[in-house]
Amino acid sequence: MNDSSLTQRRYQSGFGNEYATEAVAGALPQGRNSPQRAPFDLYPELISGTAFTAPRHENRRSWFYRRQPSVVAGRYQPYAQETWRTGGDRAVAVPPEPLRWHPVPMPENVADIDFIDGVHTMVANGDADSQHGVAAHIYMAGRSMERRAFVNADGEILLVPQQGRLVITSEMGVLEVKPGEIALMPRGVVFKVGLPDGPSRGYLCENYGAQFRLPELGPIGSNGLANARDFQAPVAAYEEEGEVAYELVKKFGGRFWRAPTSHSPFNVVAWHGNLSPVKYDTANFMTIGSISFDHPDPSIFTVLTSPSDTPGTANCDFVIFPPRWLVMENTFRPPWYHRNVMSEFMGLVYGEYDAKPGGFKPGGASLHNAMVPHGPDEEAFGKASHADLKPQKLDNTLAFMFESRYRFIPTAAALNSPALDTAYADCWAGLKDQFKPGS
Repeated sequence: MNDSSLTQRRYQSGFGNEYATEAVAGALPQGRNSPQRAPFDLYPELISGTAFTAPRHENRRSWFYRRQPSVVAGRYQPYAQETWRTGGDRAVAVPPEPLRWHPVPMPENVADIDFIDGVHTMVANGDADSQHGVAAHIYMAGRSMERRAFVNADGEILLVPQQGRLVITSEMGVLEVKPGEIALMPRGVVFKVGLPDGPSRGYLCENYGAQFRLPELGPIGSNGLANARDFQAPVAAYEEEGEVAYELVKKFGGRFWRAPTSHSPFNVVAWHGNLSPVKYDTANFMTIGSISFDHPDPSIFTVLTSPSDTPGTANCDFVIFPPRWLVMENTFRPPWYHRNVMSEFMGLVYGEYDAKPGGFKPGGASLHNAMVPHGPDEEAFGKASHADLKPQKLDNTLAFMFESRYRFIPTAAALNSPALDTAYADCWAGLKDQFKPGS
């Protein structure tokens, strides 16, 4: 592409902005979206991420001006991707107890696996066709997608790298994303993934429901949490060698398909609109917390939310637990023991999670489904119950949750994986009855 640097990229600022960008000056038509002849004889093409009649503040669409329209492609044939599943399989019996997985080791042939073939579904719920629910996956790949491209018609994709940078080339331009950052790819946008650091691993949330958006701030006020200005969208960039063969892989209705193309799908010379991939550095998250007593709900750590048809009850919340100060007085500072109507899939990007200091490793995952009790392990409870409550900095840590109103159903592969920690429940076994009446 004509924007090929790995170290000096340009971005546009904002989340859901009305972006406008051109790789060649004058390529964007002025005053209309679809002139009789677009500048430089480019083809106008509209991509709508929401229904035409969606409320203005929720409507997402962008206009492309490209060298060939996306309709120019060969016939699709089935493509085998056996490890990426869609929706929850209700035939799987899920025990009503906490589950945890150790980090999944890289496959021996990881050098031959690209992003498309490296996705493994851990848990899922909902249904892509009815547009509700999410799936949580882990990707492990060692080969860049050179002349392969991917488009997901089932949902948008939230990428959370854990090991290795990703260079994501999309129709709108290029994003470089490192561990500690996230990337959000809209439903229907074509992209490919480059791996400049070699074998890479991370987490992926596939959202079948309403598009992710910034949460409302309510009493917090006009600033805080993830600020819109800190999200970055790509600038227009196209592959100059337009007449080059690609394989286009599409996920559609839970199945995978492949089609040959005689040209690059990354041929958009200019675009404008508010539907775009974005990246975000979690180091810019403005953490809110208590400065008196008690431990606030994890909702104060929400970066993005996908609402459901029930106000305040999310199809999916993306929540992070970043470095922060703890200063509360007379307070048990780690998360308390709890049961929650929401289901929680958690991952650890780096460092230590304060409620599970020894057993939860970067690259691992845990699942606490609806009304399944969970909380600090024995070690964390003992330390926190007797700690000197001076100001404490939780540093060099980044954990996250995909939280959903729908029960997560692990895949059969996840339940039978050697990475499943069958001794997970033992971390609470030492919590004895300490009741001392009259003391």
